[in-house]
Amino acid sequence: MTSLSTANISDKSFLITGGAGFIGSHLVEYLINAGAEKVRVLDNLATGSAANLKDFQHNSAFEFIEGDIRDMDICKASCEGIDFVSHQAALGSVPRSVNDPVTTNAVNISGFLNVLTAAKDSGVIRMVYAASSSTYGDHPNLPKLEDTIGAPLSPYAVTKYVNELYADVFSRLYNFHTVGLRYFNVFGPRQNPSGPYAAVIPLFMQSAVEDLQPTINGDGETSRDFTYIDNVVQANVKSFFSESVQQHEVVNIAYGQKTTLNALWNSIALLAGTNQVPLYGPERKGDVKHSLASIAKAAALINYEPTVSVEAGLERTFDWFKKNTPAVS
Repeated sequence: MTSLSTANISDKSFLITGGAGFIGSHLVEYLINAGAEKVRVLDNLATGSAANLKDFQHNSAFEFIEGDIRDMDICKASCEGIDFVSHQAALGSVPRSVNDPVTTNAVNISGFLNVLTAAKDSGVIRMVYAASSSTYGDHPNLPKLEDTIGAPLSPYAVTKYVNELYADVFSRLYNFHTVGLRYFNVFGPRQNPSGPYAAVIPLFMQSAVEDLQPTINGDGETSRDFTYIDNVVQANVKSFFSESVQQHEVVNIAYGQKTTLNALWNSIALLAGTNQVPLYGPERKGDVKHSLASIAKAAALINYEPTVSVEAGLERTFDWFKKNTPAVS
């Protein structure tokens, strides 16, 4: 990925919470390659993987702290000497939050507040954090506009909305201005297909590589605005340095294109050369039927311009899965 900002980061230090995860590790990779003075990762490895960071372990700019964002002392220590924070640590997944709302709340709200407070108290220049398209809840309008949301449909959605409320209050009370990135269905290499709460694209990729029948929740006409990981990295980096941010801001980060699950599988099946037909199951609790983002505010505020299309992103992701999925005997 080419440089995303004109800012020289050779004298800048960054903290990536959840840096061993899918999105976090891509941010670490970009910042290391762009010549950051320090890239510190805070991760408890509950959902992230040390393997995602193996290429950076011997880089002098890289530092790893194994710890939990629910521990305020760890958060304070992690923010010491840091210029910019990218807060990616969270318990994702709507179904996980439905099954265990208490733990989701503890990590996503208490943990977020710990990081936000530590960043503010440590003199961090700016914190950028992972918000979520789930915040739009049951509001039917498409495309989604940042200032128009509905009622949340899951505990996960509640936690991500509360993050935005806390960030806004910190901006008003303490003059600590943050940027919330409402991600829309991020995908790409290193996304984990294992476990009960895996996202749809890595599950489809694994099925395609192994020539197995995929499962689709519902009739397959559910649609999402799928966003390739390089676009998300761009949004984080540009948010650090945008001079247009003068208060707490929330922006949609997406590609701006609606894709149904049926069309998604057809594209992946074509890449894999498989004729497998999906197995259709029940709708998932807490899911919205359709999602599509307006990215006009992100374009205006942080100069966000997605450079990798869904189709190109699927090709890159499939190539990665083909190389990294163990052969099935």
